[in-house]
Amino acid sequence: MQTNIAAVENFAQHNEERRSSAFQREVAHYLERHPSTQYIDILLTDLNGSFRGKRIPVSGLKKLEKGCYFPASVFAMDILGNVVEEAGLGQELGEPDRVCMPVLGSLTPSAADPDNIGQVLLTMLDEDGTPFDVEPRNVLNRVWQALRQRGMFPVVAVELEFYLIDRQRDSEGYLQPPCAPGTQERNMQSQVYSLDNLNHFAEVLNDIDSLAQMQGLPADGAVAEASPGQFEVNLKHTDNVLLACDHALGLKRLVRMVAENHHLHATFMAKPYEEYAGSGMHVHISMLDGNGNNLFAQADGEDSALLHRALAGMITLMPASMALLAPNVNAFRRFQPGMYVPTQASWGHNNRTVALRIPCGEQENHRVEYRVAGADANPYLVVAAILSGILYGLDNELPLPEPVTGNGLEQEGLPFPIRQSDALYEFEHQHELTQYLGERFAHVYHACKMDELMQFERLVTETEIDWMLKNA
Repeated sequence: MQTNIAAVENFAQHNEERRSSAFQREVAHYLERHPSTQYIDILLTDLNGSFRGKRIPVSGLKKLEKGCYFPASVFAMDILGNVVEEAGLGQELGEPDRVCMPVLGSLTPSAADPDNIGQVLLTMLDEDGTPFDVEPRNVLNRVWQALRQRGMFPVVAVELEFYLIDRQRDSEGYLQPPCAPGTQERNMQSQVYSLDNLNHFAEVLNDIDSLAQMQGLPADGAVAEASPGQFEVNLKHTDNVLLACDHALGLKRLVRMVAENHHLHATFMAKPYEEYAGSGMHVHISMLDGNGNNLFAQADGEDSALLHRALAGMITLMPASMALLAPNVNAFRRFQPGMYVPTQASWGHNNRTVALRIPCGEQENHRVEYRVAGADANPYLVVAAILSGILYGLDNELPLPEPVTGNGLEQEGLPFPIRQSDALYEFEHQHELTQYLGERFAHVYHACKMDELMQFERLVTETEIDWMLKNA
C-alpha cells in the first residue's frame, strides 16, 4: 500500500499569511474552471453529521480567507437543529460567536447545481485561535495527532450503505422501495449483488459517480445490497483521516441531492424498514510507520502484536463507543437477530459475522474492518472512537478474546448495549474513552443525545394508541 503521509491540520500553528495565500490560489483556480459560479455554500458539520451553514454570493468567497462567524451553539444542536441549552454552549454563555476558517482543498461544485453553486467546508476556532474542541472534525484531529506523535499513521476507507425510497408512501402510509425508472415495477425482494438492480437505477448511480468525480470524491463504484432499493458506495483508502471523513459526508450530501433530481428520496437512516436489513458504515483501517510499512502485519503476513493490542483496545471501548456508532433510537433497531449486524464486541479472520473483521489479502493490505456503525453516524466521531480504542490498547495491557470461528452471531462474547439509554450510560461513565475525545466534547454530546432521547420517549406513537386505547 503506497501512501504519502498527510500533514496534520493545526490551525493554531499555521502561518496566517501562508494559509491566506493558499486559499486565494484555490479560489482563483476554482473560478477559472467554474466561471459561471454565482453562489457558495459554506458548511459546518454538527454533532449529527448534518451540514449547517449559509449560501453567500461568490463575491464574498475571497473574503472568507479571514474567516466568518457562527455561534458555538451550532455544535450543541439536536437532530432537528434546536439548541440544547443543557449542553452549556447557548444562552448560558450569551450565544457567543466563534471564527470559522475554510478547510483548504474543500472548495468544490455543489451537486445541487454544479455550474452555478460551489461549496466549501469550514472549521471552527476557539477564542484563543486553537481548534474548537467540541467540533467533531477537531475531535477526530486531536486523536489522529496523538497517534501521529507516536510515529503511527492510520490509513482508512469508508463504506456507506443507503436506500433509495419512493416519494410516495404505500397504502398504509409506510415507506416503500421505488419503482424502476420508467416502469411501474417495484422490487420487493432481497437480491444481494443484483446487477439487475444496478441496471434499473443506472441513471441515478451514474449521476452519483460523475458528480463524485467532479467533486474529487474517490468513490469506487456501487453495489446492490441485501434489500430492495439498497446500495453501497465505497470510498478509496487514504492516509488523510480528516479527508476520508470529509469525503464520506460529502458523498452523503451528493447522494441525497442526486436522488432528489431523479424524484426519489435517498436515506442513510440506519433502519428505515422493519423487515429489511439496516444500513451501515463500515470503516477499514490499517496502520503504517513513517516508512509506509504496515504495522498490523508481521513479515510473514500474520497478525502483529500491535494489531492484537489495537483489537483489544477497540473491543474494550466498544460498549461506550456505541453512543457514537449508533447516535439515535432508530440506529439501535439494526442490532437484531437475522439482520447481519454483530451484537457483541468480537473479532475474527475473514468472517463477516464479527464486529472487527480481518479481511483476507496481502501483507501490505492487512487491516481491520470495523463493522458496527450505522450509516447515520457522524464519520468523524466513528473514526475518532476507533482511533481512541487503538490508543487505549497501545497504552494498556488488555486481554484479547479468542478470534471467532463460525457464526459469531450465535456465540458468546462481550455484549455491547443495544439500547440508546444503556449506550449513553456507558459513554458517560467510560472515562477511558472520553479522555481521548475531550471532556468538554463528551459533556456536550451526552447532553444533546440525552435531550433527543427524552424528546423521543415523550412521544405517544400510533402503535401505542392501536394497542392500548381500548385494551389498557
